[in-house]
Amino acid sequence: MIHDYHNQETKIQAGGKKIVRKVSIKNNKGYKCVVKYHKGKRIGTAKKRLNPNEIQMIKNGKFIPGLFSDCKYRKSGKCNKTKKYRKNQ
Repeated sequence: MIHDYHNQETKIQAGGKKIVRKVSIKNNKGYKCVVKYHKGKRIGTAKKRLNPNEIQMIKNGKFIPGLFSDCKYRKSGKCNKTKKYRKNQ
């Protein structure tokens, strides 16, 4: 039986894009994370907790289709900073 589990998959795409998918389980609690990069800069992150069914399937070594499909990242950009700056003036 697996107690602690960590896995990371890195997918490099054309044009300097990279997607990193991580799964971590420790003490029967776990999370899944998707991070997107463009030209070395992080442009989006999504992190969610794993439900008990997903944790049990990972511990049993089963493949889970669509595990990261609900990890939608939110783009972090300069426009939010600019809006805050304009409000204060």
